[in-house]
Formats: sequence, C-alpha cells, structure tokens
Amino acid sequence: MITYDPFWKTIKEKNVSTYKLIKDYKISSSTIDRLRSNKAISTTTVNTLCEHLDCEVEDILKYS
Repeated sequence: MITYDPFWKTIKEKNVSTYKLIKDYKISSSTIDRLRSNKAISTTTVNTLCEHLDCEVEDILKYS
C-alpha cells in the first residue's frame, strides 16, 4: 500500500503550507485531499511535487 506520510513530514520540514502549494505552486486542493486520504495520484503529480519541494520521491510517498 502506498502512503503519503513522508509528504507531510517533508512539507513541515521545508516550512511549506498546503495553502502555499495550492496558491503559489498551483497544486489542486483535490490533490491535497487525495494525499490526505492516501488515494492514488499520478506520477506527473509526484514529479511536480518533487520539483517544487526540491526533494526525492521517497520524501513524498512510501510503499509498505
């Protein structure tokens, strides 16, 4: 199962709010809701998050 627990840790460490992701980086609020619910997101979205947060895939999701 893929979870996005690392994402929440990463944005906290980088001091980036979900509001900033939505307003400045144009990440949709539905994507944030999908991350909260551990629902599927596209690899394009993972790539975009990694670019904006300057992090690796492992900093966004984990498979367990």
